[in-house]
Amino acid sequence: MPKPIVDVAIAILIHRGKILVGWRGEQQHQGGKHEFPGGKVEQDETPEEACRREIYEEVGIGLKEWHQFDYIHHEYDDIIVNLHLFHSYVPDELLNLIHQPWAWYTRDQLVKLNFPKANKDIIKRLYWPHFIKINSTLALAENEDTLVYWRSEKDSFNPEDIEKLALLNTEQLSKLIINIDIWRKLKPELKSHIKTVHLKQSQLMSSHKGDLEVGVRFIAACHDAVSLQQAQQIGCDAVFVSPVKVTETHPEARALGWDRFADLIEKCQIPVFALGGMSPDDLATAQQHGAYGLAGIRNF
Repeated sequence: MPKPIVDVAIAILIHRGKILVGWRGEQQHQGGKHEFPGGKVEQDETPEEACRREIYEEVGIGLKEWHQFDYIHHEYDDIIVNLHLFHSYVPDELLNLIHQPWAWYTRDQLVKLNFPKANKDIIKRLYWPHFIKINSTLALAENEDTLVYWRSEKDSFNPEDIEKLALLNTEQLSKLIINIDIWRKLKPELKSHIKTVHLKQSQLMSSHKGDLEVGVRFIAACHDAVSLQQAQQIGCDAVFVSPVKVTETHPEARALGWDRFADLIEKCQIPVFALGGMSPDDLATAQQHGAYGLAGIRNF
């Protein structure tokens, strides 16, 4: 007998980098586990319409702007689910309208919660390591809590570089970040294993909502409030904000300093990585000023 197939719309609701999570009742499918808000897609509605409706009914707030986040097909022992995921930002003025018992969790806390198996890839995407090492050579970080942005000075890899990529295993590839222009040139199989893609500020500012590929994590370079707003409007997952301090590579660039950095990112809804003159020892200071993590070159 074939398993029933259910289409479900799920919302990743974000406020100042935290994610809204609830708890499934024991009588529900996959009961007794944490869950993101959402519900079944009805016959005469699109997944996005279902997501908007479910959030109004379950959470108690109406949100207009949604971004496609991912699509997951998962087969349980008793049922097949098609998860249509969307994300949206919750402004301050709606916080008091949210129904109980929904609660906000940091991304570090998400990995410790008990979600259904179909949500495994969602958690992997939402959690960011706190360090990003920027390198012009393919040198993977030994620290598990570190991603590596493999940045080519000429923004183009030669055949030898592609061969090096092909030698990496799936886990190693998942910890790499490469620029979108190079990522687009990769063969589909290799491309699919790169989980995080970088946008320069110029690439960011020329992009529009709907341009980013669904299911891929994007991090953009930002240097001012306009680019920071643009990153959120088109649905980026995180941003670099720089330069916090004067750097050897760009000594002419005016450093933000920690106070201006904090003012700039105060209302940012997505994780911010402080960049520019950073060393791993700056993490506590960066987080005190609103950053999620750090990125660096020489000191990393």
